[in-house]
Order: sequence, then C-alpha cells, then structure tokens
Amino acid sequence: MDLILLSVFLPLVSVAWGQYGDYYYGPYNYGDNDEWVNVYRQGFNFQCPHGQVIVAVRSVFSKKEGSDRLWNYACMPAAQSLGEPTECWWEEINRAGTEWYQTCSNNGLVAGFQSQYFPSVLDREWQFYCCRYSRRCPYSCWLTTEYPGHYGEDMDMMMYTYDYYIRGATTTFSAVDRDRQWKFIVCRMTEYDCPFQNV
Repeated sequence: MDLILLSVFLPLVSVAWGQYGDYYYGPYNYGDNDEWVNVYRQGFNFQCPHGQVIVAVRSVFSKKEGSDRLWNYACMPAAQSLGEPTECWWEEINRAGTEWYQTCSNNGLVAGFQSQYFPSVLDREWQFYCCRYSRRCPYSCWLTTEYPGHYGEDMDMMMYTYDYYIRGATTTFSAVDRDRQWKFIVCRMTEYDCPFQNV
C-alpha cells in the first residue's frame, strides 16, 4: 500500500517543485581568467553587457595597499519577461568616508559600478550604473546579510535565486579598519508594467 501511495504522490511532488521551486543560477563567470576589474588605489568603471545585470560581487582587502580592495563582478541576462532595457544611467556619487544608502532611481536595476579611490580618507566613492526595464516595478525586496562578514575579510556575494535583482546597497564605513561592509538591496520585478516610480 505504501508503495502505491508513493508512486502516486512522487510525480505530483516533482511537478509542484518544477512549478514553484527556486531556480538557481549556474556557476559565475567573472570574466577572462577571473581577473580583477581594478588595481589597488586606482579608479575603475565596470558595466555589464547590454541587457545583463550584476549577479555576483567578489573582493579582497589589503591593508598594506592603502586599505583598499580589488573588485570583480559577474553579470547574467535579465529574465526574458523583463524585455530589453529602455534606458540606462549613472546614479549620484556616494562620497568616500561616509555611510550611505542608495537604490537605483526610476525602478532601475544595478548593471555596473564605478569607483574612485581617495588616499586622504583611505576609501572609495561609488556610483551605480542602473538600467530600467520598461515600467516594471520592484516587490518582495530585502537586504542581504553583511558582506564581508567582518571588516578586512574577503567578500563573495552571489545571487543564487533566479528572478531576484540587485537594486542598490547600504554600506557602513569603519574609521578604524578603513573598510566597508555592504548589504545589497535585492528585489523581484513585476512581469507587467505598473504606474509606480521610486525617486
């Protein structure tokens, strides 16, 4: 009797899992030979290819190199349901040596980073490169845990679930360690146009 019940319910469970289970991104390609996008104490500008968004961020810290970090990013195409990006832009600059919170305006998604190092404060200023997809709106937003877990540690943040997108970040800055911890703002996006805009 138990085998009969198992043979009836197992196919139902697998169908339900296929419909409602999380979809996972595959392995990330951080570019050619996993090279860094910057060298210590230098600025950089990284943009995903058209139609792609940031899905992973990797970084290593060096106190002897001016308490600076090397950075690398991975991109993946946005879901087909979002269509093509309708516009892209650089957000306002987040100043070095301060804490900040920023999301992409106009319901945009993060598709790149730009940064400049300032030796006077041993920190970087940042800008997000954002892309808007028609009039899609964010929902089910949340903050990730802190990356890195402690100041001065290596950082490896990955989006494991498909259809969740980075919309911004909040950071804290340690005047003692001269390093930042990041919490990324992650959201789902509607599959239909909506009238709401964030500022």
